[in-house]
Amino acid sequence: MSKVVEKFLKYISYDTKSDEESTTVPSTIGQMVLAKELVAELKEMGLKNASVDENGYVMATIESNVEKIVPTIGFIAHMDTAPDISGKEVKPKFVYNYDGEDIILNKENNIVLSPKDFPELKDYLGKTIITTDGTTLLGADDKAGISEIMAAAEYLTQNPNIKHGTIRIGFTPDEEVGRGADIFDVKKFGADFAYTLDGGPIGELEYENFNAAGVKISIHGRNVHPGSAKGKMIHSALIANEFINSMPRNETPATTEGYEGFYHLISINGEVEETKLQYIIRDFDSENFENRKIFIKNIADKLNDKYSSGTVELEIKDQYFNMKEKIEPVKHIVDTAFTALMEVGVNPIMQPIRGGTDGARLSFMGLPTPNIFAGGHNFHGKYEFIPTFAMEKAVDVILKIVELYAGK
Repeated sequence: MSKVVEKFLKYISYDTKSDEESTTVPSTIGQMVLAKELVAELKEMGLKNASVDENGYVMATIESNVEKIVPTIGFIAHMDTAPDISGKEVKPKFVYNYDGEDIILNKENNIVLSPKDFPELKDYLGKTIITTDGTTLLGADDKAGISEIMAAAEYLTQNPNIKHGTIRIGFTPDEEVGRGADIFDVKKFGADFAYTLDGGPIGELEYENFNAAGVKISIHGRNVHPGSAKGKMIHSALIANEFINSMPRNETPATTEGYEGFYHLISINGEVEETKLQYIIRDFDSENFENRKIFIKNIADKLNDKYSSGTVELEIKDQYFNMKEKIEPVKHIVDTAFTALMEVGVNPIMQPIRGGTDGARLSFMGLPTPNIFAGGHNFHGKYEFIPTFAMEKAVDVILKIVELYAGK
């Protein structure tokens, strides 16, 4: 078993699911437990300044071993897993020499990972794949990224003959709930630029992402006995239904791709008296992004005009922005990563991120940070899987980027 796979199996045993409702940083205790373990491992490698702060941010340095001036490069991944599904007691399953057929994840519940549903499985014929047991997520997002950075760091410390500049390592909490970079200390991190290892399938290299906002909607009704409700009852759930039906049906995650934006209803919870909706808004174009926020406000205004002022309360909060404008002035960091992928035998896949990473926020905080593949598929669910060779190639990419900058 390769070092990166060994580390991956260890890290996914930690329950680090983040919690959007929590007001602490990190949002869950499990993230701090993993953070302390990572610091212990980094110190064991010989990185004496490895530390975790009170908010769960891990930082460490591999000092330069070249005399010339070389850029300080950061490599970053996040410790939390998505709150969508349990990440507790993950039981990974190995599929060796994958034959292209259905993979039974959980016989008891008839949960099957099938190439009929996920045709990308066919890309990994003959490879070793790690899957879930059908009851939890796997945690490759982003414990694969952590494992790859840790394995590369260990390799460099064990092979001091490899020339490199100063390398900064960072692991963040709460990326999955949009708060991973909230209090990341860019000045303390001290890198000229960085890369997140938080992408999907092997080959992904990304420096464009959605502009993103979260929307919370509270709809207030009035409940009276249904036998005498005429002209008196105001049913908040039915008003919520009006709101939902006012949204464009062809602008959802299930109907869009590439550079197309969307509105996504992520939760609905209500009764007669009150109903709450949560949406996320996504768009690559900044003008379209602003127009989407205006559109959703207009729906709320129309419903308030129809029923009464204050019936629909709306809160829109920007989450992150498209990092492209911050990356393009230092495009060499993308070009070098592109070359690194090619040189280790990986075909680069340049595409926009239909989501966000810590790098999007960090780029606007003064640390340009494109995103590199971590290797996994079907994140945030029980059909998540990752081919082991993808993680091994990610380690190679990290080492090659370091080598290329040291050789310039």
